[in-house]
Amino acid sequence: MKRTLFSALLAGIVLLGSCTNDKTAEVGTDGMNAAATTASDAANPTVDNPNVASETETPNPNAPVMTFTESEFNFGDIQPGAVVKHTFSFTNTGKSPLLIENATASCGCTTPNWTKDPIAPGGKGTIDVQFDSHGKTGLQNKEVSVRANTQPNITPIVIKANVLSDGAAGPVK
Repeated sequence: MKRTLFSALLAGIVLLGSCTNDKTAEVGTDGMNAAATTASDAANPTVDNPNVASETETPNPNAPVMTFTESEFNFGDIQPGAVVKHTFSFTNTGKSPLLIENATASCGCTTPNWTKDPIAPGGKGTIDVQFDSHGKTGLQNKEVSVRANTQPNITPIVIKANVLSDGAAGPVK
């Protein structure tokens, strides 16, 4: 008897609660959509990415500018296991000192080394990129991302090579 009374009371509370839970009568369809958008925004917050220029950001006319003699270099055919190196030269064609914060390669087989001192306007700097072909075969395309106080703050440079086959796998048909 107690179970039946308790079950009936619980069912009545659930039914009563569901009848008064009509949000469309209170806020209308637009209000529900707005609430859903707000909940969605809270679940997926916008991330402020410093690597992406905003549409409202105005460029700094006095910012340093990294102007490369070449932004891509092709070593051509190289022997398996060869370690090759190329120096990329650039000039600061901007109006304030240029400072390279970091240079990162797309692969552990590529190692960049760059000018650490600030480069005055009109000054020159270099980025040495070394590629180790051990364990690589075929066409290789490696990118180095140079982060500096320029706009945009990341400038890519690329090296390419064709690592020849060592013949260990036999002749190619």
